[in-house]
Amino acid sequence: MMKRQQETPDGTGLSPERVSFNLTLVHLDLKGAPPKVSYLAEVLPLLSSLGANGLLIEYEDTFPYSGELLPLRAAHAYSPQEIRDILQLAQLHHFEVIPLIQTFGHMEFVLKHKEFSHLREVPMYPNSLNPHKEESLRLLQVMIGQVMELHPAVQWLHIGSDEVYYLGKGEESKMKISECGICIEDLFLSHMKKVASYVTSSYPRVRVIAWDDMLRGASIQTLTESGVAQLVEPMIWDYTPNLDVDGRTDLIEKYWQCGFHKIWLASAFKGATGPSQLLTLIGHHLENHRCWQQVAQRVPQGILQGLALTGWQRYDHFSVLCELLPVGIPSLAICLQTIKEGSYSEHTAASVRSILGMATLDVENYMSEVTGSYPGSEVLELITQFFFFLKTPTREFLDGDKFVTGWFSHFHRKRKRLHPIMVQQIEPQAVSLLSKWTSVLEELQTAMLRIFPSVTVEEWMEENALPHYMQLQELVEDLNSATDVGGNTVQ
Repeated sequence: MMKRQQETPDGTGLSPERVSFNLTLVHLDLKGAPPKVSYLAEVLPLLSSLGANGLLIEYEDTFPYSGELLPLRAAHAYSPQEIRDILQLAQLHHFEVIPLIQTFGHMEFVLKHKEFSHLREVPMYPNSLNPHKEESLRLLQVMIGQVMELHPAVQWLHIGSDEVYYLGKGEESKMKISECGICIEDLFLSHMKKVASYVTSSYPRVRVIAWDDMLRGASIQTLTESGVAQLVEPMIWDYTPNLDVDGRTDLIEKYWQCGFHKIWLASAFKGATGPSQLLTLIGHHLENHRCWQQVAQRVPQGILQGLALTGWQRYDHFSVLCELLPVGIPSLAICLQTIKEGSYSEHTAASVRSILGMATLDVENYMSEVTGSYPGSEVLELITQFFFFLKTPTREFLDGDKFVTGWFSHFHRKRKRLHPIMVQQIEPQAVSLLSKWTSVLEELQTAMLRIFPSVTVEEWMEENALPHYMQLQELVEDLNSATDVGGNTVQ
């Protein structure tokens, strides 16, 4: 049995000693909003000063795949030289780089293409790879080969493998389960072993990391006999603010018993509170890290390889963008400093405010007024303005103002009927709001374009800002049109 650290007098089981991880990784989820190299050059020194010493880079379709994999490459993907530039920046600031390649679940960016759609586990769904086709393994080998070619010095490779939805639902899987008397965990472990074996045999000095959620349901005997423990280091992820400390500690002990002698933890600093989240609630993520600290304090030294602070940009390839990286940096800073110092205190908050150039930093609530001097802080400031002072007031005006809803409804606007006196009631606020929208969106677009490719800015604007802006603009246009025809009263 894994021996836990000695309990403190209060019986909590927590050591008073600070937990020190060999590697504290910041996850860069690049699907949908890959930062420009120039921005990363500004951000990496900041992350280093906050206590990070590694990057977990999830490229997905932003990697410059070539040859037969060219369809996977997005128009806004990095070039090979940009990848080399990123790695050079990481080396300059002493970051360990770990690439992440999905090899089983979350394969949408691959299986959505007609060239690879025949490799789906279930023909209708592009999320999971069919593990029974030889071509599936060959595809992964080519993907891994191209990524490794541009990352020749890495010591770890993360092969994803989380949330393999519908595994066992494909016809070949059903036949295998029926004929061999096996279960879904066996299917999963067999595929993971093939992928990990390929990596370790092709790149002997590279160790394999994988998400652990598909391992949790397997018995100790199944995991032990699979042989996966000799090939893979599991990364246990849980992004909740009230995670089960006892349960996660027991899970580490289970993996230890199965032969996994190096284990990783994964928290979240953004991207885990809603698929369309715009602002980051720092307190949620701070509590998540506090819980993980408690878990880490219960585990003997030497077992935990490191902690990855994930920052999801999309929930999956087809979902909308959630909090952009510059928006999540205050949360990342709080979480990194909490890990570095061993606890959260006013000293931690003051240190983060100083590093980020922020006068105030509220971890419990969304901040309606925010300023800062860290790279990209203007994006957070402008999105905060948009959220509190444009989006909400505009919705209240369009849907709740009695003069708009009572005297200038869609029925009135369609027929250009407006009592002249109502122009005085509606027009000033409508024009004022529209002027503010124009100013803030111009500034926000300029600020975002300094950090992200135009396709990211276009998507964010179209999803979040333009629906409200255009409704307000149409109202003003209809107001002017109704006034131009003489302000007819409703008959």
